[in-house]
Amino acid sequence: MVRVFSLSVFFKGATEARLLKTTSDLQSFPFFQRGTVNEFMTFASRTIVERTQPALRQSVKQDAYMCHVYVRADNLAGVLIADHEYPQRVAHTLITKILDDFTAKVPAGLWPNGSEAQIPFDALPAFLTRYQDPKEADPLLKMQTDLDETKIILKNTIEAVLKRGENLEDMVYKSEQLSMQSKAFYKTAKKTNSCCSFS
Repeated sequence: MVRVFSLSVFFKGATEARLLKTTSDLQSFPFFQRGTVNEFMTFASRTIVERTQPALRQSVKQDAYMCHVYVRADNLAGVLIADHEYPQRVAHTLITKILDDFTAKVPAGLWPNGSEAQIPFDALPAFLTRYQDPKEADPLLKMQTDLDETKIILKNTIEAVLKRGENLEDMVYKSEQLSMQSKAFYKTAKKTNSCCSFS
């Protein structure tokens, strides 16, 4: 199943990446492992941001997860961790939207020294929920899915019409045979009835 596990916003400093905001959906993990999984995702996100050059996007596979990162030229970075089935284009579109929204709501002066508690940005959980289904969130992917479904329906309809056409041809052929048989029956019946006429 396609799933987004974590969304994070970082500021990439000269020596380290500072976590500004994060949210995660770890319901698919066992309860007692969620804390460890969350720590791992935060560590992996921070490490990827620190190793990504400004103005660069990349996707890194880590076991069964894909870590998508975008570090902007102003050193604001977004990280999305999802399973490997989550579409890369949708992931990077989401990161771009998050960073644009973050820039509009949080002054740049808070980024270098900010912490999760100080940053007034509560939109990440809504993004996480909305983008769990990439088809609903991405109009292009939704259109492609609709086109694929339409193709399947058209194919089935054409097959049904062809079968119906074959059935009609069989019925016409059978009716022609029936017509000949009924003519023969009529002639035989007429001959039989002519000898038994009561006038």
